[in-house]
Amino acid sequence: MISSVRYWFLIALIVLVYIAGMFATLFENDSAQFAVMAMRMVQENDFINLFKGPNEYLDKPHMHYWLAAIFFKIFGIYDWTYRIPGLLATLLGAYSCFGLGKLLYNHDIGKFAALIFMTCQTIVLSVIDVRTDAVLTGFTIFAVWQLVTYIEKNSLKNILLGAFGAGMAFSTKGQIALLVIGICIFCHITYTRKWKQFLSWKVLVALLVFLVTISPMLYAYYLQFDLHPEKIIRGRNNRSGIFFIFWEQSFERLSGDGMGKNSSDYFFFFHTFLWVFLPWTVLALIAYWWRIKTFIKLRFTYNSNYEFLTLGGITFIFFIISFAQFKLPHYMNIMMPLYAILTASYLHSLNRFTKDKAIKFLLGVQYFILALVFIFSVLICFYVFKFQNWYSYAILITVLAAITYFCLKREAYYMRIITLSVCSSLLLNGVLNMQFYPSLLKYQGGSSMAQKVKENDIDVTAIYKFSESHSWALDFYNKQPVKIASLSELNDKKDIWVYSDDNGLKEMIASGLDWDKQLTVDQFRITRLQLKFLKPATRAKKLNKMHLVHLY
Repeated sequence: MISSVRYWFLIALIVLVYIAGMFATLFENDSAQFAVMAMRMVQENDFINLFKGPNEYLDKPHMHYWLAAIFFKIFGIYDWTYRIPGLLATLLGAYSCFGLGKLLYNHDIGKFAALIFMTCQTIVLSVIDVRTDAVLTGFTIFAVWQLVTYIEKNSLKNILLGAFGAGMAFSTKGQIALLVIGICIFCHITYTRKWKQFLSWKVLVALLVFLVTISPMLYAYYLQFDLHPEKIIRGRNNRSGIFFIFWEQSFERLSGDGMGKNSSDYFFFFHTFLWVFLPWTVLALIAYWWRIKTFIKLRFTYNSNYEFLTLGGITFIFFIISFAQFKLPHYMNIMMPLYAILTASYLHSLNRFTKDKAIKFLLGVQYFILALVFIFSVLICFYVFKFQNWYSYAILITVLAAITYFCLKREAYYMRIITLSVCSSLLLNGVLNMQFYPSLLKYQGGSSMAQKVKENDIDVTAIYKFSESHSWALDFYNKQPVKIASLSELNDKKDIWVYSDDNGLKEMIASGLDWDKQLTVDQFRITRLQLKFLKPATRAKKLNKMHLVHLY
């Protein structure tokens, strides 16, 4: 088994990679948008009404924004403070993976599950590009762990903690939390046949705790929407916030109504999984197939050496979300703890039953993934965004030397698989967080313009725009949402600044507006990377411009 020294050393390195990413500029759209929504709560001292720009926001409940606002209150409005709840929720998720893996299997599988969870690509990304899914995932797997512990040990404390976790997850993103928790618990209790655990007064107490936990969110929805049926939200009046979060929300995403449709590809989440669970993808796919074969041989009869929670949870949840007409890669984050535990149990079984042939094959796969990560990292550091400082070379050489040492170190194949997989994640995300993202985000127009606003000592309250296109990064780093005014209204204003793209400047000229000062920055949609942008020789051709002009 892995030594405690190595295990905690790897955990510490992972956390350092997380922390390095916390100081990067916020990504548009979602991270910067959600940060602005939380910022407005603090600035306007309004923790009830959610707004996305000028429009009232019904899509997601309040918990994520409340948590960010709390840390804004404590530490100030900064990008790193916005990311603290996501980091803490991810650490909670890792500890819950450990607890659930230990409960279902043993202590070692729990440790490996936490390590796998913390290093899979989408989880590392969620700590820097923080959306609601980081908090959702942490509290969801916490709730599953505590409720399964109640089923196994009949402890009042555990079912109450599970109810609290479920309430926090539901208050973060709605029905998807209860769907995942419910499916996992149903799979476990069906397989173990411990139905009697829910025929108890403790369940009623837990329901009360759940209702108390979600009551602040429901009350806020009630005040903002249910009390105001005259409000038009997405083209409809008489919108009940409470009815929406209990019924309409997930069905709108499944059908595409309200949210719109962005993918009817039923295999979207399969090919998405190929990268979101790196560097453990191949191991997870083999573990899933191996577990299916095992249950088929057992004819799904109960065997105390196995659990059905992870396999059943992954299968049913994957099937349901694949039919959604609105899909995004981070929707899979909530399933990562289940994959982590399943993969950890498979790795442990390979070592326990000394399946050397399979272990050697998987070690070869992980060497191949590490090689791809190495090539990718070198391309980033020496071609896409070249190093500018000597110490960057020193850090990279040190990391590569450490990885080479573990590649050449003579130790059990099983141990090499784990160590080299973690090293792949550390190398990839260390390069991304410390070199790629900081360089990439220089091409994000809003945050770059905010820096120019600060350098030129421009009054942020005098900045306007005449389109409703987002300006989240500019809003956040100015700590002041950009005001919206029509072109005719701008004609009547003096000594103001207008934020616009190239097409907007043409409209301003056509309307007769003139200006005496102009600031311009590069703009690229950084969440939609293109090969021509990544190539330095063709990058300029893919850039747009954002402008800030002074009307005198």
